[in-house]
Amino acid sequence: MAFDERVLNGMGVLSAIVDCGSFAAAAEALDMSQPGVSRAVARLEARLGVRLFDRTTRSVSLTDEGHRLYERALPLLAALEEAASDVSAGATAVRGRLRVSVDPYFSRLMLGPQLGGFLAAHPQLQLELINRDRLGDIVADGFDMAVRFHEPVASSLVARRLLDTRILTVAAPAYLRRHGTPRAPKELESDAHICIQYRDPLTGRPFDWEFHRGKRVTKVSTHGQLTVNDVGTQHSVCLAGHGIAQVMALGVEPLLRSGKLVQVLPEWSDERFSLYALYPSRHHLPAKCRAFLDFVAGVVVNMKTELALSP
Repeated sequence: MAFDERVLNGMGVLSAIVDCGSFAAAAEALDMSQPGVSRAVARLEARLGVRLFDRTTRSVSLTDEGHRLYERALPLLAALEEAASDVSAGATAVRGRLRVSVDPYFSRLMLGPQLGGFLAAHPQLQLELINRDRLGDIVADGFDMAVRFHEPVASSLVARRLLDTRILTVAAPAYLRRHGTPRAPKELESDAHICIQYRDPLTGRPFDWEFHRGKRVTKVSTHGQLTVNDVGTQHSVCLAGHGIAQVMALGVEPLLRSGKLVQVLPEWSDERFSLYALYPSRHHLPAKCRAFLDFVAGVVVNMKTELALSP
């Protein structure tokens, strides 16, 4: 006999009748009509091919087959109810394992210093952060969500934009003393300048150098021996005076204020790069995902406030 929804529903009705002592009381407990309870029992008996209750006008009692079924079914029903309750609690309780694919630079710069407080607030959560520069297929790779820079490609993922950061062109004072300060974007096409290339994780090729001034966009063919795929390395090479780099404003403000880096072509710095949170569906988002999303949004808001107050 195949197990189906009618068998499961019938067992629930059988358990209610035994617990409540009568068909009428079971009907009230289950918010069903008494004829509905009787039909559920009749369907279950027909499905099993046995009689489950001895019924008279004064009493109802289990048959031997009914006793055996009740004794076997009761722990199973309790386990199913517990499992459903446990899964349902995941919609409101922040617990279980959460796997997040995170942009390495954002993770180190902004998330890392704040994670201790987030985890302390959610002691039942097991958080696994995987830093990698490519998005990949977050569902197939077993991630609950992702946080990364770059315009999202068309997909079924929900994309929530968290922040925009400007793209700045910067160099160390030592580099500018040796090579001079460019006055126009096209000057960077000259062999007189060395440009540090950054690899686009989506294409595997270096990002094009673009300069935005309002609606005007100028593309430049730059020269340089070095291509990197790590922001920290890009910053350190630039700080050492090797070349000019295009970087996100996020995270370099202290270097600019201290004079360790100098912004060049500041009038051509209207390009923006966005940070997104990506997740599979906006429907029935688990509490653990909502909590992490709120945490990341809060980190971003605090960062914007600190930058606004910086001298």
